[in-house]
Amino acid sequence: MSPAPSPADRQARLRWGERLGYGAGDLGFNLYWTTIASFLAAFYTDVFGLGAAAAGTLLFVTRLFDAVTDPLMGAVADRTRTRWGQFRPWLLVGALPLAVMGVVTFSTPDLDEDGKLVWAYASFTGLMLAYTVLSTPYSALSGVMSARSEERTTLNSLRFLFAFGGGALVNKFTLPLVDLLGNGDPQRGWPLTMALYGVIACGLFALTFASTRQRIAPPPAQTSSPATDLRDLLRNRPWLILFGLAMLIMLTITLRAGSAYYYFTYWLKRPDLLPDYLLVQMLAYAAGAALAPLLIRLFDKARLLAVLMLIVATLSTAFWFVGPEHIALIFALNILISLALGPKSPLTWSMYADSADFGEWRHGRRATAMTFAAATFSQKLGGSLGSAALLWVLAAIGYAANQAQSGASEAGIQLLQTLVPGVFALLAAALAFAYPLSGARLKQIQQELQDRDAAAANP
Repeated sequence: MSPAPSPADRQARLRWGERLGYGAGDLGFNLYWTTIASFLAAFYTDVFGLGAAAAGTLLFVTRLFDAVTDPLMGAVADRTRTRWGQFRPWLLVGALPLAVMGVVTFSTPDLDEDGKLVWAYASFTGLMLAYTVLSTPYSALSGVMSARSEERTTLNSLRFLFAFGGGALVNKFTLPLVDLLGNGDPQRGWPLTMALYGVIACGLFALTFASTRQRIAPPPAQTSSPATDLRDLLRNRPWLILFGLAMLIMLTITLRAGSAYYYFTYWLKRPDLLPDYLLVQMLAYAAGAALAPLLIRLFDKARLLAVLMLIVATLSTAFWFVGPEHIALIFALNILISLALGPKSPLTWSMYADSADFGEWRHGRRATAMTFAAATFSQKLGGSLGSAALLWVLAAIGYAANQAQSGASEAGIQLLQTLVPGVFALLAAALAFAYPLSGARLKQIQQELQDRDAAAANP
């Protein structure tokens, strides 16, 4: 069992080694997340040979499984008690299964159409289950390393610098790696590429385990059940708003990432530019994430997020009017949109930790992992809905893999990269204005929690 943190631990300032060690873990996760967001739809349609509509349904249906597994993993992690804390041990337990399932998901066994669907459903469900076992405790860990709101934002900004940096590498080098390792055969190259990513990710998760520390624990007298934790979440208004907000923003991001392959291959007819387009997209996300700690010193988190999403909606609408001959302008708008989206991740994950504080303040119970598990489900639901919607629309407009597209199909592909993500960004902006935890309100809540800890330690 780990020693009980002291009240002063809640307000700890983290050392850079711990901040960087935590952030490195998300580089490992993005070897999977970015690969899924940017390439899984294209892998299923153009390599494995699934129909677009069937692949879209698969991505949606398998996410319904997360509605059970994510909260369940949150409940398990919240009730884990070891000498290393509640959440860190899971980084070691789940690393190898995730690596194995990454290889299996991107394998292409010689099966008939029904067999391929069964394989895809089983393997992708297994991959996301393994992902949940690691990602839920990892995300929750950021909420128990320090109670300082500015520390949480800095921690999550570094996390997403690593995430977007890893995503940039994935977007730039994945397709060349598939070609290199497969010697021109993508069916051989994909599993070998995922095996390489798995080895790297295991090392990064071990580094995060070794370099971090839990400082915030549930109240000593706390007794609760998973049902109680869920009930508390459903009565937590800040968390409910964040759930919807994160889902809408992830729809925006996933549609942009997933449709880029089709946009460059079939609308611009310049597939050679895709790796560079996705690379600068991720680098701009990283730059935006790096700006988050500075921006929150000047603006309230929720208002800042709302303004950024309005910028994304406006620029995405402008993107719709750009013709295929204006390559430089296409890249410029991609950079500006991605720069505005970059602060989203550190802001929302920091706000989730704040909503866990709100739940403890309101109900006298803390369920950090359950809070982040449901948040992870929101992210995955938004991502899967984005990928599924992309594939459903492609099927509806008559997309045919590896062939010249009709005019209607080309127009639909253009919309999926430009105007459609802008609509979801506009909805996200409207929801962000409803978030109730202002800076002053949050400071009051955290001071009262610190006073409770001090009173419990010195009755």
